[in-house]
Amino acid sequence: MNLVTIDDIRAAAGRIAGAATRTPLLTCLWSDPDRPLWLKPENLQPIGAFKIRGAYNAIANLTDEQRAKGVVAYSSGNHAQAVAYAAKMFGVRAWIVVPKDTPQVKIDATRAHGAEVVLSEIGQREVVADEIVAERGAALIPPFDHPDVIAGQGTIGLEIIADLPDVDLVLVPVSGGGLISGVAAAIKALRPAARVWAVEPELAADTAASLNAGELVSWSVDDRNRTIADGLRSQPSPLTFAHQQAFVDGIVTVSEDEIRETVALLAHKANLVAEPSGAVATAGYLHRAKELPRGRTVAVVSGGNIDTDLLADLLSP
Repeated sequence: MNLVTIDDIRAAAGRIAGAATRTPLLTCLWSDPDRPLWLKPENLQPIGAFKIRGAYNAIANLTDEQRAKGVVAYSSGNHAQAVAYAAKMFGVRAWIVVPKDTPQVKIDATRAHGAEVVLSEIGQREVVADEIVAERGAALIPPFDHPDVIAGQGTIGLEIIADLPDVDLVLVPVSGGGLISGVAAAIKALRPAARVWAVEPELAADTAASLNAGELVSWSVDDRNRTIADGLRSQPSPLTFAHQQAFVDGIVTVSEDEIRETVALLAHKANLVAEPSGAVATAGYLHRAKELPRGRTVAVVSGGNIDTDLLADLLSP
C-alpha cells in the first residue's frame, strides 16, 4: 500500500496556502516543567477545525471537469463544514451527508456555506453518499480514507516542525485516522527522533484495539457512539491503519470525565474553545503522563465546533 510522502505533504501545503490558517504553537505556562506543552489550535481554522486542510487539498487536486460535476462528502460534522467551505471557494456544488445525530451547530454551519445537507440514518452515511455519487457523477471527498486528505492534514506536522524543530512528542486525536496519518508521516520524515502518540476516547477505542492486535478490529457503531467526542466515532481504514502502523509510536485512551474536564481547562487556562474531540489530545497529556515519553510536547487541538448548551454545561462548576 502506498503511503503519503513528505513530498505529497509539501505539495499540499502549497495548495492550501491562503485557504487554511497557519495556526501558531501556543506556550502553556501551566504545563509540567519536565514536559513543557505547546498547543496547536486548529479550532482557529475558518471552519473551526483542521478538516479544511484535507478537504481543500482534495478538491484542489481534482480536474476542472471533475469539479464541474460537484463534490460529495459524508461526515459527523467538521469534514462536512470543510468540504462545504472549500467547495464554495471553488464555486462548485456540494452534497454533504451527515447522520441524524450530528450536532445542530455543525449542520447549520454546513448549510451556511451553501452545501445541500442530506440527513442519513446512523451508520448509513457512506451508503447514502455513494448513492449521490452514482446519481450525480460527483467526486467523493471522504473524511479520511484518501491520500489527498491525509496529505492535507499532514501540513500540521510541517508547521509543528517549523515552529518547534526539537519537539520530542506530538499528541494527536485519532478516529478514522486521516489526521494522525498525515501528521505522523510529516513528523517522522522531518524529525525521526520525535515520537507521535495517538489519543482516543476509551468508549471508542477501536484504534487502540487494532494497534494492539496488529490488525483492524471493528467496533460497532453503537459502541463508538457512546463517547461525547462526536468527531472521534469513526474507525480506521486499511489506508490510515497502514500509516499508523508505519509511523505512530503508541496510543493512550482517556475517559469521558477526563475529556469533559479538559474542555473546561482549555477554556479557562488557554482561552481556547475546544469541542470534546478537540480536547482529547490535551486530556492525554494531562491524565496519561506516566504512560507517555517525556520532553517537549505538542498537543493538537483539532476543533472547536461545540454546541453552546454543551459548552455551558462543561464550563459550569
